[in-house]
Amino acid sequence: MTSRSPSVAGDVKALFAAKNVDLVEVGVLQPADPFLDIAGEDLRRRIFLTESETGQALCLRPEFTIPVCLDHIASQSGTPRRYGYLGEVFRQRRDGSNEFFQAGIEDLGETDTAAADARLVADAHELLAQAVPGASLKVTVGDQSVFEAVLAALGLPRGWRMRLARAFGSHAMLEAALADLANPPRNGQLAGPVALLAVDGDAEGLADQIARGMQQAGLPLSAGRTPAEIARRLIEKVQLRSVRLSDDAFAALKDFLAIDTPLAGATAALREFSADAGLELGAALDLFAARAEAIAGRGLASEAVRYDAAFGRPLDYYTGLVFEIGVENGDDRPLAGGGRYDRLLTLLGARQPIPGVGFSVWLDRVESLREVLA
Repeated sequence: MTSRSPSVAGDVKALFAAKNVDLVEVGVLQPADPFLDIAGEDLRRRIFLTESETGQALCLRPEFTIPVCLDHIASQSGTPRRYGYLGEVFRQRRDGSNEFFQAGIEDLGETDTAAADARLVADAHELLAQAVPGASLKVTVGDQSVFEAVLAALGLPRGWRMRLARAFGSHAMLEAALADLANPPRNGQLAGPVALLAVDGDAEGLADQIARGMQQAGLPLSAGRTPAEIARRLIEKVQLRSVRLSDDAFAALKDFLAIDTPLAGATAALREFSADAGLELGAALDLFAARAEAIAGRGLASEAVRYDAAFGRPLDYYTGLVFEIGVENGDDRPLAGGGRYDRLLTLLGARQPIPGVGFSVWLDRVESLREVLA
């Protein structure tokens, strides 16, 4: 994919106009800290970092959600608002295609969560159906909040809930976490002052110790995880080693993650799981049921939308709905993906909580599919 505008750009802009979406532009150079602190490990390790003349950590735009949200906060615009974008993003990729186009919608401030989620999934599906009319599209839906509700209902301590929630979206990370949960590892390689501070749970003292060590080694404090984040995770690891889930609870968690069903039957499957396991999923399940009904009301074929309880997306800011759209019996890479991020704008500095949900389309993949189907 080169830097020229993709041929599907016209389809994208037409859909934006039809859906009352404001096309916005955000800078290619972005402050790096929000991505390093919030976006998650998968994106963090693929960011192109640089510095300003004043030493501020900057990066080439690796995605649009955070920049669009920052722009919304800075402009002090009212809500609800729907923003659309179309432009290049920059990530380190194994195949060397580090510069590629994305388009998408960020839907901010809509208080009817189920309706906003359903509308967004339908818009992403409609965009792809128009761009690749010959493709048989499949939608995979997951739910971060239902997963976290199961973890809480099982009585897992906060540290384990956080580790598993961060792993949601990465099969390898989730499997590793579950293996440690079933058989907690022995104490690791920590020693000296770091080990003592971690065992004591002294986050501030441990962060200071780590910062001094990084400075002595000549490592910049803004090049990856901050000393405070490293300290928090080390303390979590020490605490996690003292926890072992009961056999019944572990079996229930595995049963939950094995749920994979057409969305039309997903609410019933979750209610059955909840009853069998004796777990109360509360508001998370109620919202799931309302969203499933709203998605069905958008006219998407029930057989084309599946709920996979183990499905997540590798960005740390998601809080509810997560989804991807791909092609049946085709490339495993998704054409579009997105989700709900109700805490993100507050983390980025908004004075009041602003609910949000959005999706991105990988236009290089769409272009390739159009060529195959032509």
